[in-house]
Amino acid sequence: MLLHYEDFTLGCEFPLGPHPVTAEDIIAFASEFDPQRFHLDDAEAKSSVLGGLSASGWHTCAMLMRMLCDSYLNRSAGMGSTGIDEVKWLKPVRAGETLSGRMTVIERRVSARRPDLGILKCRWDLFNETGEKKIEQVGINFMKVRAP
Repeated sequence: MLLHYEDFTLGCEFPLGPHPVTAEDIIAFASEFDPQRFHLDDAEAKSSVLGGLSASGWHTCAMLMRMLCDSYLNRSAGMGSTGIDEVKWLKPVRAGETLSGRMTVIERRVSARRPDLGILKCRWDLFNETGEKKIEQVGINFMKVRAP
């Protein structure tokens, strides 16, 4: 049975991950989508503000998206999104780390124009295995309301 709007109460949380991060994955993503030197070469990265090879922020967002799909989106009556309100890349994501986190519903309402559409404002947080917060996002998920 698919999760619907009613299954996402205010303050409810869904666990995300775990998702291991490898140097190969960091370099492969960066090579294709964000080919900046500090995402491609450890020596170059060590002399950057990042202090070593780290995942692109966009790679971190993509890993988070995968975790969202695995955790709840692919078993929900999701209807899309208007987008992300806020993305904060708080700390570099390094090879060898394992990311985990949570989705938290921070606001919810049914659309006034479309009573079949529930609007969830969510916060998504990812941490490494030592509890260091790496990314925080806030955005919208649309969920179908169950038929009466």
